[in-house]
Amino acid sequence: MGIAKVTTKQVAKDYFFICAGIMSYAFGYTAFILPEQVVMGGVSGISALLFYAFGLPAGASILVLNLAMLVLASKALSRQFTIRTVIGVSIMSLFVGLLQPLFQQYPIITAGEDKFMHVLIGGALGGAGLGLVFSHNGSTGGTDIIIALLNKYFRMSFGRAMQMIDICIICSSYLLFHSTETIVYGVAFTLIAAYVCDYVINGTRQTVQFIIISKEYVKIADAINKQLHRGVTLIDGKGWYSKNEVKILMVMARKYESQELFNYIKTIDPMALVSQSFCQGVFGEGFDQIK
Repeated sequence: MGIAKVTTKQVAKDYFFICAGIMSYAFGYTAFILPEQVVMGGVSGISALLFYAFGLPAGASILVLNLAMLVLASKALSRQFTIRTVIGVSIMSLFVGLLQPLFQQYPIITAGEDKFMHVLIGGALGGAGLGLVFSHNGSTGGTDIIIALLNKYFRMSFGRAMQMIDICIICSSYLLFHSTETIVYGVAFTLIAAYVCDYVINGTRQTVQFIIISKEYVKIADAINKQLHRGVTLIDGKGWYSKNEVKILMVMARKYESQELFNYIKTIDPMALVSQSFCQGVFGEGFDQIK
């Protein structure tokens, strides 16, 4: 019963943040990107092109294109991925469909006034939204479906497939606008969104690993354990040159705790050998939960 309650609570939390993330993406997309006629990668970029060329509502295009790709790729995709994608795409289409006519009637920017700044804001909102979605086990579909197919049948890496598809979509905007500037803005949006997305996903998980070699390992370990309230692992080692036995301390800590940890080491043994490295994420007691 306890596990069921935890699972239900986690699912509710995930869907809350998935909705918040999609709302952020839809806001940046409809308020800052569509008015400036910028084309990015993915299904959102194709939908933007269809809107600029034929006036088709972006929300409807996102829904139809994603569902069509899901049908074509249904045999290659897992059931869980398909369900998550259908939910994410439905929410995305709803938010874009509601916000696009709203910002057409009541625009919050003046198109062309400061185009790069608008692309910057739209990219940041879009990237932050996608980061929230991905970090809570969500999916917005899009070219992920095509990439999964390319990876399965042609053994193409996800990164390479994504780059090829996004470049093709962004460059196709030249056929409509005959402007290299539009391509540059599309690339800028993609880079900004990707950077912010990675930052949101990994920013809260920024942890550091310390390897400490010191004769005063007992005092250092006690200080870290009692003052910083972090665990310490003691490892037996041997110096290859001196052939002397040494004690090695391994510590995992949050990035913001690094300076305090250094202060303890410096106070106890200024000559200690310390190695610091960044970790993408540490999961378990005292850190992030495994999702």
